[in-house]
Amino acid sequence: MPKIYNIYGTDSHAMTLSLLEKIEAANLVPSGANIILKPNLVVAGSPENGATTHAGVLSGCIEYFRENGINDITIAEGSWVGAATLPAMKRAGYDEVCRRYNVKFIDMKHEKTRKVDSPIGPLEVCSLALDAKFLVNLPVLKGHCQTKMTCALKNLKGCLPDREKSRFHALGLTRPIAALGSVIKPGLIIVDSICGDLDFEEGGNPVHTNRMFCGTDPVMIDSYGASLMGLDLFSVPYIGLAEKFGAGTTRFNPEDIINLNEPENAGKYPRPSGRVANLAKNIHEDSACSACYAALIRALHTERKGRGQEIYIGQGWRGKNIPDGALGIGRCCSSAKRNVKGCPPSAKSIAEMF
Repeated sequence: MPKIYNIYGTDSHAMTLSLLEKIEAANLVPSGANIILKPNLVVAGSPENGATTHAGVLSGCIEYFRENGINDITIAEGSWVGAATLPAMKRAGYDEVCRRYNVKFIDMKHEKTRKVDSPIGPLEVCSLALDAKFLVNLPVLKGHCQTKMTCALKNLKGCLPDREKSRFHALGLTRPIAALGSVIKPGLIIVDSICGDLDFEEGGNPVHTNRMFCGTDPVMIDSYGASLMGLDLFSVPYIGLAEKFGAGTTRFNPEDIINLNEPENAGKYPRPSGRVANLAKNIHEDSACSACYAALIRALHTERKGRGQEIYIGQGWRGKNIPDGALGIGRCCSSAKRNVKGCPPSAKSIAEMF
């Protein structure tokens, strides 16, 4: 049975080194393999904002693997639809990591892709991720306005071109995320749970839990992450479906969780506030992309006057009649008489229409 290793603290670089040394990660890497480090750079924001992987996780990985004679290391990621990756990379401090260690950063939005078979049919995936001999998945454990949470499995969406990310939403997210987990097999997952936002994928309300954890089974990692957040597997159905698709196991026992240290005055892991579900009461959503939906939730969060309105959002409303008086969000809902333009529109532009 795979194990999950926990460590507590606030120094992401030192914590990463400790985790890698404890599990003797160099022994997991095939001889002569290249390493791809895949962080979470969903938007341009400081990691302290709760949305992106801390730069110290990357520097810790690079130092550890180089000290063990593994030098072919690349950082690769693609931000969500509507956001540019390179500004996010710089805002998170990765440009300094790349300069210091002379490591290349690749924006997977612009990489070649190819179609691969999956349990739900062909998926278009960046060839770089498919061809990596050892992929290290570096997600943030945080909330998500559509899937409740995001961690190891969903972080692999950054290995898709934008057109495929949009198609994932048209397919309902659950099945394609689970299928992607059966196609891309990371050799190691290190989860940054130092200050993830437990409600919003794009951050803004960081919750300091001061921990990181790692393992080799992405389904077990997500199952454990869900349990920390107080979510059962019925609340996050892509985790159980990924198990059915052969991506890993949802099962773990207390003895499978190994703590490298013990925090002082450790309380229970915080829970999501539930504010997203409350804000979404009047939203008619059909296959909305995350960037668009998150902007709407953010606008409702900041502007109370929008919360009583009937709002339509998502690819499923293209070309369909939207009731008079309702607000349509983005290009997909341009048939609405009241429409917020953009693909995706910003939270500010949405708020201005309330």
